[in-house]
Amino acid sequence: MTELNLDPSLGTPELGSGEATKAADAPSSAWRLFWSKFSRNRFAVIGLIVLGFFILVALFARLIAPHDPTYIDYMFANLPAGSEGHLLGTDELGRDIFSRLVYSSQTSLMVGFSVAVAAVCIGSILGAISGYFGGIIDTIFMRIIDVMYSLPTLFINILVLAIFGSKFVYMILILSLTSWMGVARLVRGVFLQLREMQYVEAAKAIGVSNWGIIFRHLLRNASFPIIVNATLMVGGAILAESALSFLGLGIQAPMTSWGIMLSNAQEFMLVDPMQAVYPGLCILIVVLAVNFIGDGIRDAMDPRHKVMISRRRLDKWREEYYKSEI
Repeated sequence: MTELNLDPSLGTPELGSGEATKAADAPSSAWRLFWSKFSRNRFAVIGLIVLGFFILVALFARLIAPHDPTYIDYMFANLPAGSEGHLLGTDELGRDIFSRLVYSSQTSLMVGFSVAVAAVCIGSILGAISGYFGGIIDTIFMRIIDVMYSLPTLFINILVLAIFGSKFVYMILILSLTSWMGVARLVRGVFLQLREMQYVEAAKAIGVSNWGIIFRHLLRNASFPIIVNATLMVGGAILAESALSFLGLGIQAPMTSWGIMLSNAQEFMLVDPMQAVYPGLCILIVVLAVNFIGDGIRDAMDPRHKVMISRRRLDKWREEYYKSEI
C-alpha cells in the first residue's frame, strides 16, 4: 500500500512507502517555505544582493575608501574620473568622490533603517491599541492621525531642523515622528479583524490580559503587513534624508551623505555633471533594491499569491510521479 508524502526539495506530492519516505513527510519550516517563495522572485533576490552589497560597503568603509572623505586639497580640485589616485575624480574642494560615496552609504543607510524601525514601532503600538480597544481610544488616535496627515510633512521637517539644528539625532527623530501614521492605520485595520477571532476569545476565557493578547498573539499575526511596510519605509526615509540634505538642512559637514553630495554638485553641473550622477545613482539603486525586497516579502508571505512554476519543473514532477507509481 502506498502513501502520499511531500518532497521538500521539489515542493510537490510524490508517492512512496516505508521508512525511506518518512523524512519527506516532515513539513517544511516557515522560514524554508518563505525563502522558497522569495527566491523565485528574481527582482527581490537581486534587490537583496544589491542591498547587502551596500551594507557591506558601509560596514567596511574604512577599508574600502582610499582617502579621507573630509580631506581638502585645492591643488587637485575637479579632477576627472580615472585620474591617478582618484577613481571617480575629485570635487570642487579636492575631496575624493569615491571615498565620499563610500562613507555616505553609512549615513544614508543608517538614517533609512533607523527611521523605519522607529516609525514602525510607534505606529504598531498606537495602531494595535486603537484597533484592539476601539471606542473612545480609537476615535482619539484616529483624529490625531488625521491631524498629522493634514500637516505638510516637508515644511514641518524643515521648520524643526531650522529651529533645533541639523543634528543627526534630530533628523532621525523628526522623520520618525512624521512617518508613523501609515503604519498605525495599517495595524489598526488588521487588529479590527483579528480581535474577533476565536483564539482571542479563548485567550480572554483563560485569563490572559489585554496587553498579553496584543503583544503575544495579535502582533505576531499582524507581522506580515508590518514587515512589508517597514521595508518600503527604508527607501522613503533615504529619499527624505537626501531631500533635506540637498536643501542644506540635513547632515552637515564634516559628515557626508548622498544628499549633501547632490547639493554640492548642483553648482558644477555644466563643468562636471558626473558629480551629481554618482550620488544620484546610489540613491536610485538602493531605493529600488529596497522596494524590490519589499515586494518579494509581500508575495512570499501572502498565502493568496499565485506561484508561477516553470515547465521544466512540472515535467520533472510528472516524470518522478509516474516512476514512483510504476
